[in-house]
Amino acid sequence: MSSESLKPAPALCRRTLLAALGGAGIAATLTACGGSDDSSSGSSGSSDVSESSGSGGGAALAKTTDIPEGGGKVFADQKVVVTQPTAGEFKAYSTVCPHQKQQVNSVADGTITCPAHGSQFSAADGSVKKGPATSGLTAAKITVSGDSITLG
Repeated sequence: MSSESLKPAPALCRRTLLAALGGAGIAATLTACGGSDDSSSGSSGSSDVSESSGSGGGAALAKTTDIPEGGGKVFADQKVVVTQPTAGEFKAYSTVCPHQKQQVNSVADGTITCPAHGSQFSAADGSVKKGPATSGLTAAKITVSGDSITLG
């Protein structure tokens, strides 16, 4: 046996270890933050509302009776606003105002309002009623099943 084969393996230096752990942490963070950004879909003028007898599979938002006719309700945690422009017709839109990405916060008299700069949108189709926003709210998908409204 030579003396060369008896030498211990070089120890990992602290800097190399910290750099490796930091890189792994960044990779994990980026993976967790990744996801689908569906903001390119724009406003379609309709809200992808499905009527079905089964479960919509999404998060339960409200009962149909919770959404006033001619008005609506903002679900800030889910970032969706649900409206009922006419009796039994339900629409949904993202709460993100296209002007500067603030959240709309109220629905009254057929109008969805963003408090940041006063943009107003139609509760019937999400289109701009009053600027400064130049494009409408993005439609969101809801399912109405019986008297239940679910997201997705």
